[in-house]
Amino acid sequence: MPAVTKRTAAVGAVAAALFAGLVGCSTGDGGRKAADGTEHGAPAQKQGVGAPKSAVRLIGDGSTAFTGAQPNLLRPQRLKPGETPPQFVVFSWDGAGEDSQKLFSHFREVGRKYDATMTYFLSGVYLLPEEKRSLYEPPQHAAGSSDIGFNDVEGIRDTVRELRGAWLEGNEVGTHFNGHFCGANGGVGTWSVDEWKSEIAQAKSFVKNWKTNAGLSSAEPLPFDYDEELIGARTPCLQGQDAFMRAASQLGFRYDTSGVNSQVWPGRKYGLWDLSLQMVPFPGRAFETLSMDYNFMVNQSGTTKGDPAMHAYWGDQMRDGLLRAFDRAYEGNRAPLIIGNHFESWNGGTYMTAVEETIAAVCVKSDVECVSFRQLVDWLDAQDPLVLEKMRQLQVGQAPEGGWARFLAAPPVAAAPPAGKGGAER
Repeated sequence: MPAVTKRTAAVGAVAAALFAGLVGCSTGDGGRKAADGTEHGAPAQKQGVGAPKSAVRLIGDGSTAFTGAQPNLLRPQRLKPGETPPQFVVFSWDGAGEDSQKLFSHFREVGRKYDATMTYFLSGVYLLPEEKRSLYEPPQHAAGSSDIGFNDVEGIRDTVRELRGAWLEGNEVGTHFNGHFCGANGGVGTWSVDEWKSEIAQAKSFVKNWKTNAGLSSAEPLPFDYDEELIGARTPCLQGQDAFMRAASQLGFRYDTSGVNSQVWPGRKYGLWDLSLQMVPFPGRAFETLSMDYNFMVNQSGTTKGDPAMHAYWGDQMRDGLLRAFDRAYEGNRAPLIIGNHFESWNGGTYMTAVEETIAAVCVKSDVECVSFRQLVDWLDAQDPLVLEKMRQLQVGQAPEGGWARFLAAPPVAAAPPAGKGGAER
């Protein structure tokens, strides 16, 4: 695919410019050139990249750095009257980190192959070595506690390498917070707004200080300012969404994906786009399930190590459910499809195969944009709010009567406020 070749080459150019800049040799024009619009109001082709405008500016201890605008993003375009909206699909990953399974690096390859960008929700403790665990002070738990452990120096080095490359490819780095506490006894669902603010601040701190904490002072930095990069999250176990969103709205976040929605166009809550996971078909079952590998697994085997004879069937079942969800949106209301995953080999890795097969099937279709949450909210923010409100009236799988050209033929007009008693309000 020419687009993939072009994007991969661009990433290499940015990487070379980035690390040349660390020794004061960077020159160039900033690299974000205007892109032409598309025929369907989607973001245009991925923007070209070049060397940063100036030498890389290290931040703090050099764990992160400002390197200019992120490359390889789609440029949002406002829908024109009568245009069909693109079909957005967001593939996202909870607790992103590179371990011996090497699933992070694998799905970066998959993204390059099918020209798909994704969102990686990093768990902050994956950048904190075990011997420094006491630096983490989780709400309602003793310092150094974590239900998902910590990392070692080699794991931190590997994870940072993948985060660095992922960002340069146009992927998003969000947060899955830190200790992944669930349930009633101090779980995230019991946390206050202030406790969420503490958790967020610590998640940022572990990203901004991984060099010092891991003793990797000579390593290359992450090529972004995490205070600017971090605009959205998914909470552990999808708990604590309300208090988190209230905290996030005060901290400048732009979206959350921690709840449960239907496949309809999203709206806002507390000023954030609510891009929650969605209920999708469950082939062969009389109910739907959440668009996440974990939920398929729980409903199939109830365990991560179910009957090996069923592994292939279960993976096909998840893939087919996601494809049915895609089809009813693509042929219907074009609502963005939100899919969540984990870098886990549950039931023999069958869910990872299902996700990869889904990416291969949908991201190559016309009018389809496989993007990160950041790129989706950029597009949503660029639209006429009245147009989005009209699209929100379409139900799950409902195509507009008469087609999109008729449905969006003219910009909607806001209803006039009701007049007061006896005439116009004063």
